[in-house]
Amino acid sequence: MASLKLKNNINRLFGEVTIPGDKSISHRSVMFGSIAYGETKVTNFLPGDDCLSTISCFRKLGVIIEESDNQLRIIGNGFEGLTEPDGVLDVGNSGTTIRLLMGILAGRPFFSTLVGDESIGKRPMTRVTGPLTSMGAWLDGRKDGAFTPISIRGGQLNPFHYELPVASAQVKSALILAGLQAEGESTIIEPAETRDHTERMIRQFGGDINKDNKVITVKGGQRLTASTIHVPGDISSAAFFLVAGAVIPGSEIVLKNVGLNPTRTGIIEVLKKMGADLEIVQKDDNSFEPAGDFIIKTSNLKGIVVEGDIIPKLIDEIPIIALLATQAEGKTVIKDAEELKVKETNRIDTVVNELRKLGASIEATNDGMIIYGKSNLNGGRVSSHGDHRIGMMLSIAALLCINNVELEQSEAISVSYPNFFAHLNSLIH
Repeated sequence: MASLKLKNNINRLFGEVTIPGDKSISHRSVMFGSIAYGETKVTNFLPGDDCLSTISCFRKLGVIIEESDNQLRIIGNGFEGLTEPDGVLDVGNSGTTIRLLMGILAGRPFFSTLVGDESIGKRPMTRVTGPLTSMGAWLDGRKDGAFTPISIRGGQLNPFHYELPVASAQVKSALILAGLQAEGESTIIEPAETRDHTERMIRQFGGDINKDNKVITVKGGQRLTASTIHVPGDISSAAFFLVAGAVIPGSEIVLKNVGLNPTRTGIIEVLKKMGADLEIVQKDDNSFEPAGDFIIKTSNLKGIVVEGDIIPKLIDEIPIIALLATQAEGKTVIKDAEELKVKETNRIDTVVNELRKLGASIEATNDGMIIYGKSNLNGGRVSSHGDHRIGMMLSIAALLCINNVELEQSEAISVSYPNFFAHLNSLIH
């Protein structure tokens, strides 16, 4: 496990970064290219560990996937083209891979087993295995299907009407992918709107899906056709530089080609509400996923309350929002974020504990955290705990620290942003 001495107490950040491809869209481009008919081409694919796990799994399912310079060529033969794997399907650290893949495999008439790393082994799977079993698939795993390894024998699926107990894009997407294979029309109801990359991807591949407020309707038996996908930059990755630019004195950063999907822009709403000096230049193109350039400058920030329906739109950005709040005047309260407890780590406890080591005034609550600003950060020895977003958040925090910071398990960052440190160092002046 790598331990890394981080740069600290810098003068300013200045320059331009082209954000790597969106992780959620990269995952789905591989999946939909594999279940569509024909040759799909993908550009600006994110070659992070999680997305490479998705490629590996679909190759084991018989799909031809060629990879070169962040571009993919995928030869799909529909759902029917997937074949029984010879060995287990290892998803690594990727919750998106395992949950969406369960939805696809639930409709396939063969046996497969899904495993992952230690973190995946602790993440709850009943929220997916339960409804898929009710559709007619056979799934089992440790603790009655609650944890990996998960074994699946799929087959003929019945249409279903299901109300999601939690707002989760992964669970929703798994059920949509199963619904595409069911005999009839299925309905999924969300408690709050979540990221809609799966719905957009279905339309991009020539499929049909209806969304009326929080009610999603999908028909089974659809034939998807190959497409060309350009993956915009990942706003969840951009968030670390947005916060860095806002809190490091004398900074100005330009972030190029960042995704602006309205179900993902909670971080922008929070920054603006806190008083950030942020400008967005949206690209006017016909892409199925909107994108634009961001300009962020050092800002005078104030504490706010973050709660309610905005939480699913920024769930992955809460660790870096917590750091942002340490540099704002007054108190920031984050509520309704229980889902953080079942991410790569329990992100509520991990964020609080690690920022406290650096001198932040922060406390955990049952569904979020309370941060008191403005804090002077000192330094010390911290850990990502194997969570890529915690690792990147702590790397940005180190820039504010007076004393040295050493990050344990820094290798976790490659899950979603292999070039993170190279990009960060290019901005330091």
